Amino acid sequence: MLMTALDFLNTVERPTEEQIRAAMSAVICRCTGYDGIVKAVAAAAKTE
Repeated sequence: MLMTALDFLNTVERPTEEQIRAAMSAVICRCTGYDGIVKAVAAAAKTE
């Protein structure tokens, strides 16, 4: 999950929530809430 997020953030400078969800969809388990993961990736995008 972290490697997917890192690769995505190295590719997309200012991602939208929709882009983050699409990029992370292959590695996110659908049985849990993943809003925290999306928020963390969005926060990481802002710090670069």
